[in-house]
Amino acid sequence: MPRPSARPAASPGTLRFSVLGPLAVYRNDQALALGPLKQRVVLATLLASANRPVSVDALTDAVWPDEPPRTGRKNLQVYVSSLRALLAEDERERPRVTHTGGGYVLRVAEDEFDLLRFRSLVRAAEGQEPGSAARLLREALDLWQGPPLADDLRRSPRLAEEAERLELRHLTAYESWAEAELGLGGAPAVVEGLRDLVERHPLRERLRCAWMCALNGSGRQAEALAVYDDYRQLLARELGLEPSGAMAARYRAILTGDDRTGATKTTGADASARKAGTTGVAGLPGRSAADRPHRPAPVVLPPDLADLTGHGEELRHLVNVLEDEDEGAGRVVLLSGPAGAGKTTLAVRAAHLLGDRFADGRLCVSLRSADGRPRSLESVIAEVAERTGRAGLSGPGAWREWLTDHRVLVILDDVPEERAVRPLLPYGGRGRVLLTARGQLGGLAPVHRVTVPPLGTAEAVQLLAGLVGHSRVRADREAALRIVRACGGSPLAVRVGGMRLAVLRHVPLREFADRLTDPAGVLDELTSGDVSVRRWLADGWEALSAECGRDAGRLAAGTGDGPFGLSEAAEALGCDERHAVRVVEALIDAGMVTSPGGEVTAHAAQYELPHLVRLYARGTRHAQGTPVLAPG
Repeated sequence: MPRPSARPAASPGTLRFSVLGPLAVYRNDQALALGPLKQRVVLATLLASANRPVSVDALTDAVWPDEPPRTGRKNLQVYVSSLRALLAEDERERPRVTHTGGGYVLRVAEDEFDLLRFRSLVRAAEGQEPGSAARLLREALDLWQGPPLADDLRRSPRLAEEAERLELRHLTAYESWAEAELGLGGAPAVVEGLRDLVERHPLRERLRCAWMCALNGSGRQAEALAVYDDYRQLLARELGLEPSGAMAARYRAILTGDDRTGATKTTGADASARKAGTTGVAGLPGRSAADRPHRPAPVVLPPDLADLTGHGEELRHLVNVLEDEDEGAGRVVLLSGPAGAGKTTLAVRAAHLLGDRFADGRLCVSLRSADGRPRSLESVIAEVAERTGRAGLSGPGAWREWLTDHRVLVILDDVPEERAVRPLLPYGGRGRVLLTARGQLGGLAPVHRVTVPPLGTAEAVQLLAGLVGHSRVRADREAALRIVRACGGSPLAVRVGGMRLAVLRHVPLREFADRLTDPAGVLDELTSGDVSVRRWLADGWEALSAECGRDAGRLAAGTGDGPFGLSEAAEALGCDERHAVRVVEALIDAGMVTSPGGEVTAHAAQYELPHLVRLYARGTRHAQGTPVLAPG
């Protein structure tokens, strides 16, 4: 791992545990002898789930992956007893390893265990300005002493998988650190480390994109362009894909000299570039150190998804609008799209990227409660007041005055209807409001509207590969393509399907793709743990008026699986085309039907129900006993 450092000093008499490198336990900075391999496997398995019960079956599987001996449980008790004695600090104290109804638990504090400390630092870096984020992430990375759970411990498949997960966390943290450094103009400092990691992870786009930017920011434009060309050829050869739109746009910006990720314009001008102003990730403009806020501002945002894939053009457009200083240019922006389109994820990414543009704070507030019902205006304002420490925000007037006087970005997420948000929109001033909604909220103006489209096939396959493993996708690319097409370009559906396959490692992609060929079973398959695509669609469906729901069901049942014209809509709805226009446009406003991007007459337009919305609507009609007839 890059830049290993000395282990932090421990307080006298305390224990320190380490898995971010060889498994080790220290007492007073002296390494303890951890015993035979099977005992060390037990210790490593307990540490991987520190402070949580590990069942006897899980420990047995880790120690004897093939077939445990008849005396396996007795042997486990011996190993646990030996570990208790090894880790004992005081006979009067409660043992470190205890037995509960759920299994064995190893108790460790954050400052005693490098993995817990690493996770804490990475979480603390989320949403921070580049300087703070870089410092916290560097501290987290410096905890690593080499490959995790190295050597013979990886003979246990369970620990080998855990080591792979830890290495992925390290890689993600390194990418975030490199991007933060790029945001500070530190491109030369990250070039070599990124190159080494790209050699080990050649298909990881976020890593390669950061390397390309670091090279360009170090004045090595030709090498940066070569990185993209090599990646494009590798993707085509290995997966039959093209780089994402975001990376292609970055390449074009570097090619034309418009990329501003800390690129030096003259020889030896790195310090000058920092003084003049640099940019952060994704080719988005940044601020010089002198322009950055010196006082901490409230930042209450969900974590930024490390594997966000696609929608690069929409993200760039969104950021450009929000950061525009022109009065009224982007005071209110609406991200709209069907359930699972990635609206909230895109909004949160933009808010994280725009940290240096909103010196007075960034926050995200949902306009629905946990059960999906709309929240009252008073509760929303009260939440903002609490999170910002401003008790004076007692009503819409005070809210608007606050937005006028402060450079803040407020995400109002999952807006149910216009009246729920209209009193919260600013009349002018420095603040910006970013709305996300499934519908178009046609009754709001002025609003800058950005539609979130489905993922392209290549982007969806890239997202799936990041979840299930690139090797599985390479082994059966045709099945991967079938899976993402069955998901209809929905990032949520692809993610849920990928999470399900990551758990069901024994299921071939081809078998899962076959399951998704049955329209009646697709939504049942797209479930992983407590995350269900059907539930997301149901929430949106229940928010529709009875009339809209009935009309959407008729269109789903009476039109084909692709785009449909006005005459087909009229036939499915059982009305004339004049009435069909009003119905279809009402469904566009409700976010249930998509329309062409350019201007076209209603009679020539091709409309479409999102694939998963269509499946849900047909299933709902069937469950209600309404016949679902094949169109035509």
